[in-house]
Amino acid sequence: MGEGVDEAGWDVEPGDEIEPVVQAVGRLLKVCREAAGVSVPELAEAMGYGEDMIRKIERGARIPRPELLDRADTFLTAQGHLRAFTEDMKKARYPKKVRELAEMEGRAVEMLLYSNHNIHGLLQTEEYARALLRTWRPAYSPDQLERMLAGRMARKSVFGRAPAPEFSFVQEEVTLRRPVGDTMVLRRQLEHVLELAKLPFVELQVMPTTRANHPGTGGRIQVLKFADGTGMGRTDGDFSGRPVSNPRQLRVLDLRYGIIRAQALTPEESLVFIEQALGEL
Repeated sequence: MGEGVDEAGWDVEPGDEIEPVVQAVGRLLKVCREAAGVSVPELAEAMGYGEDMIRKIERGARIPRPELLDRADTFLTAQGHLRAFTEDMKKARYPKKVRELAEMEGRAVEMLLYSNHNIHGLLQTEEYARALLRTWRPAYSPDQLERMLAGRMARKSVFGRAPAPEFSFVQEEVTLRRPVGDTMVLRRQLEHVLELAKLPFVELQVMPTTRANHPGTGGRIQVLKFADGTGMGRTDGDFSGRPVSNPRQLRVLDLRYGIIRAQALTPEESLVFIEQALGEL
């Protein structure tokens, strides 16, 4: 495969509830390997990974990539037993907080999303997200960065749901002008934002920097609403940045977002604004 030993999977985070499943998959891989009369060095060579990496997977210290399970299932004639855990490992490879967020986004029927520092994760291209994640300190290791990136890109599957949730994005002007990565990365990012903004279930608005007084100065706001009438919200400014579901707290976030939405450019004006910003690059 030519990926190198560090590409076989991801380390298990301490205390992650997915750990028992990863350990079970590791034990199953070992059982299948031994039943096939294949040694660790032989399996490692066939998979294109180091022996140490295979041993880490077998003892449950490493989350195997889904494609590794698929290839190992064929090589070891495991009759689909390893392949059966493909979906579990697809979920396990993302950090716990990303899995939890993706699960809530997967249930939401409406999303209200205000971003004031960067373009929202659901709107990001892979190259923009990679460049953004590289700015974080302390710096992610290459393995951590790829895992975070994979989780962020996987969340974008919500745009393909049927029926799709209703999205409302409000982006501060600065997020559309900061050349994260470089100018070309930003150019492709803005083109992607324009494509998503034209989807029938997406409403995107820009908050001009000239709007001096609005309740978004405290930080990001996120409100997810579910089909049963409940919801989840989060903001940088209150509730210690933690998710809240109390109706009273959600009303506060709804109020703030409503004012922000009203003070931002209309969706039509916002598209023109982004097109103009793109033309200036």
